[in-house]
Amino acid sequence: MFKWCCALLLLGLFSKETVSLEVNVSGFPSNKGQAYVALFNSSETFPSYGKQLKGKIVAIEQLKCKVTFSNLTPGSYAIAVYHDVNKNDKLDKNVLGMPTESYGFSNNARATFSAPSYQDAKVSCMKDKSINIVVK
Repeated sequence: MFKWCCALLLLGLFSKETVSLEVNVSGFPSNKGQAYVALFNSSETFPSYGKQLKGKIVAIEQLKCKVTFSNLTPGSYAIAVYHDVNKNDKLDKNVLGMPTESYGFSNNARATFSAPSYQDAKVSCMKDKSINIVVK
C-alpha cells in the first residue's frame, strides 16, 4: 500500500498541469461571416495569422462569440481576433493598408498605425482564466 501511495505521489509531481483560456468577444457589427480567433505564445509570431499556436474559426451569434483554448501549458499568451465578414479567409484592408473589418486583441490593446506589441496584449494564464475582448 505504501508503494502505491508513493507511486501516485510521484506521478502527481511529474504530471504536467494544463489550463484553459476562455475568450469572450463582443462588438461585432453584424452576425454575418465568421470570427477568426488566434492564440499566440511568442512576440516573434504575434499577430501573424498562420503562425499562431492555436486558432479557431467560429460563428458569430448575437454580435458575440466565445472560444475556449484547452490543454495549455501555464504561461503568457496573446489573442488576436478579426471578423471575416465576407468569408474570404483574410482581414480585408483598404488601399492604405488599414483594416476594413473589425478586429481586436487581448487586453483590448490598440496601437495607432500597427498591431499592438505582444507585451501589450499578453495575458498571464497560470490557472483557468476567462478574458473579454471588444472588436472595433
